[in-house]
Amino acid sequence: MQWSSAVPKVRPPNLLHPTIQPYLWKANVPFILLTAPRSRHSSLLGLSASLFRREGRPMITSKMWKSLLLNAQRPKTRRGISAFKVLAVKSENGVVSRLEDLLNLDTTPFADKIIAEYIWIGGTGIDIRSKSRTISKPVEHASELPKWNYDGSSTGQAPGEDSEVILYPQAIFKDPFRGGNNILVICDSYTPSGDPIPTNKRHRAAQIFSDQKVVDEVPWYGIEQEYTLLQTNVQWPLGWPVGGYPGPQGPYYCAVGADKSFGRDISDAHYKACLYAGINISGTNGEVMPGQWEYQVGPSVGIEAGDHIWCSRYILERITEQAGVVLSLDPKPIEGDWNGAGCHTNYSTKSMREEGGLTGKHETANINTFSWGVANRGCSIRVGRDTEKQGKGYLEDRRPASNMDPYVVTSLLAESTILWQPTLEAEARAAKELQLQV
Repeated sequence: MQWSSAVPKVRPPNLLHPTIQPYLWKANVPFILLTAPRSRHSSLLGLSASLFRREGRPMITSKMWKSLLLNAQRPKTRRGISAFKVLAVKSENGVVSRLEDLLNLDTTPFADKIIAEYIWIGGTGIDIRSKSRTISKPVEHASELPKWNYDGSSTGQAPGEDSEVILYPQAIFKDPFRGGNNILVICDSYTPSGDPIPTNKRHRAAQIFSDQKVVDEVPWYGIEQEYTLLQTNVQWPLGWPVGGYPGPQGPYYCAVGADKSFGRDISDAHYKACLYAGINISGTNGEVMPGQWEYQVGPSVGIEAGDHIWCSRYILERITEQAGVVLSLDPKPIEGDWNGAGCHTNYSTKSMREEGGLTGKHETANINTFSWGVANRGCSIRVGRDTEKQGKGYLEDRRPASNMDPYVVTSLLAESTILWQPTLEAEARAAKELQLQV
């Protein structure tokens, strides 16, 4: 049978990304693997274009795919007519679609046990690691979970002769991949003696956020996480011609259309998965560079901000893994006149949110010794128009890059604005700089 390359590509249900074409053979044509019950051999049935479209409208719908793939019952047939049963639909990478049935199993009605995915930060300070374990019953708090361990020599966090690193569960979220009562567990890492390892930045952040002065100020954070989607084989942004460049920046920011927006399904899938997990995600949008996206998390209080960002990054990387796309948090993934990626951090305290909280008249240090401005996105600290008008509100710290550690950034903001006390030397230096400017 001669297959036509003109057969339209049909996306079956439950796929996260339209650019992934899992039902294509080497000839780039969809097919279904069929077997006849009275035949020793399997057959490949080519689906002609007439089966897919009529008058420009798709004939193979999501409901039809579901019927083909999931309906195990075969209708009775007349004698002499071969009845075919769908065994599988082959994907590009050889994975059989029947795996989807097992991956989507909800074990909740049949077992009291749950699956907990323990998540931690690896040796680079930006790589995310995880592994699964069975828990005997559903839990509501991280304190109910047992500690665990991993081989730190394989993550660059411990020597081979003393490689055991202990995971302390710190925060839990609903698992959007397994569903049911299954959970994602954010952990930090310690030595067997109980000391935080060098890459554990959460430990110090938790100390700062537990200080009573910080607790009383109720620090709020809204974090804008930018990221870039890359094509797997060539490590080039999604939607870009391989080895080439798209048109100049301008039409891509918050744009719609197949020629301007690349990766929306991944962004939307991530948005919904975060909401399901209990992450305080507040929005998403396409960015200035094509193939680049942003999502916002917050307002979150204290240590919660870092936990939510790390869990949202884990979920995003799992989704891109499933979609066959590479997630990059590189602050400058493409050289030249293309926007980089940041992780702008909006911040306020209780005092800042009250009347007169941001008059700018009584700062200990001279506010003009660093870059700031009202509605100025070129400054390191941006003050919004509403904040300026009302004399209270939040600041946006535009310095953090897209691969920043949220535990470090959020805790340093709180420590600098709430706990830090200037020394006489610092006050004298600030006064001298002010005199020089005058």
